[in-house]
This record gives sequence, C-alpha cells and structure tokens, in this order.
Amino acid sequence: MATSSTNTFNLDIGEIVDEAFDRAGMEARTGWHYKTARRSLDLMMLEWQNRGLNLWTVSGPTSQTLTAGTGSYTLDSSGNTVDLIEYNLRTNDGDSGSQTDYTLRRISIPEYADFPNKLTESQPTQILINRNASSLTVDLLPVPDDSQTYKLIYYSLRLIYDSGSPASYNMDVPKLFLPALAAGLAYYVAMKFPMDAADRLPFLKQEYEQQFNLAAEENRVKAPVRFVPYQSYT
Repeated sequence: MATSSTNTFNLDIGEIVDEAFDRAGMEARTGWHYKTARRSLDLMMLEWQNRGLNLWTVSGPTSQTLTAGTGSYTLDSSGNTVDLIEYNLRTNDGDSGSQTDYTLRRISIPEYADFPNKLTESQPTQILINRNASSLTVDLLPVPDDSQTYKLIYYSLRLIYDSGSPASYNMDVPKLFLPALAAGLAYYVAMKFPMDAADRLPFLKQEYEQQFNLAAEENRVKAPVRFVPYQSYT
C-alpha cells in the first residue's frame, strides 16, 4: 500500500477553531465565534506556560558582558522572558586554552537581602533572578571586579507566541501538540456555551488532559540525570 511519503500536515488557526467547535458539538458560524475562540486560544497558551517547561520556547545561549562594579543587569525589558533555566559565569571568553564556565548558585530575595556587603567586588558566585511583570533583571553577588572580563551565559524561557490576527497563521507549538491544542480549545469553547455543550464538558476536559499529558511526556529532556547527595561541612 502506497503512502504519501510526506509529513507536512499542520492546522492553521482557522482550522483549529473549526475542529474545536466540531468537538464541542457546535459550528463556528460568525466572526464573533472566531474572535472568542482566538481569545481562548491565547489564554490557553498562558495556561500551558504555567504547566511547566515547554522545550520549544527555550532560547540561548545568550551572553551578557559584565561591567566591573555593576551588579544589576536588565536581560529583557519586553516582558517576553518568563525565566532563566541555565546560567553560568564565563571567564576568558574565546580563549580555547583557558575559557571556563562556572556555575552560579541561584538565591532567593531573603538570601540576597541577608548578604552583608552588596558592594563587595570579586568573581560572582550567586545570582538573584527578578521576574518582574514587564522585565527580567538579575543581581550578581559579589559584584564583578576588574581582575578580568566576565560574561553571563544563560538560556531563557520565552512566552509562547500569541495567535495574532490572520486565521492563516499557525500556532507556536510543535505539530505533536496539535491534538492537545484542538482538545484544549474544544474544552475552552464548550465552557463558553453551557446551553449547547454542558453535557460534553467532562469528556472534553478528560480528553484535553490526556492529550496534553501525552504531548508533555514526549516533549521532555531525555538525557540521563544523576543526583549527587550534598553535604555541608561548615
């Protein structure tokens, strides 16, 4: 039996909306239906952001050159960066014989507040990540000194792109998440029309969670992980 020998299948936003309404037992007939579905789609993407690490939104490595005597840096002022997931201090950048990346320990606001002298200059060993509403900034301790040039090397987690305006756009998700996308939007749409789809809500919710969990289980780092016990001797 012949196959297509292609794997170009995808769904644009208009098709996702149609599929979602079909699953909810309804029909998207008006521009308002598409508008309200797109709004639900964007809200659902924020929900997915809250569910955990979406590997396709990881960006980097990005470098930030550090300045002697300056401990605070704005890494993103657009509000699109959710968090940093990896961060290291690099010395002797570009030197094949001596370039070295050092681990920075992430600290909390109380730990930062308790640091006795925040003006101490040395090689930074700790990082405070400030996840503000419209920006992402970091504070380094100790403050970088002038003994050498340091760089902050980091990987960041960005927001999932929104649906935009044209229905011909594709959503910013891997194709393996399309079943979860359709199932999730069907559930969101059904919640808005209880008179038409109330009896389907439990099933749609169950299907949504199942499809998302299947996709999230596949969309994970598959490298082995080794845990080493830590013991402080101080």
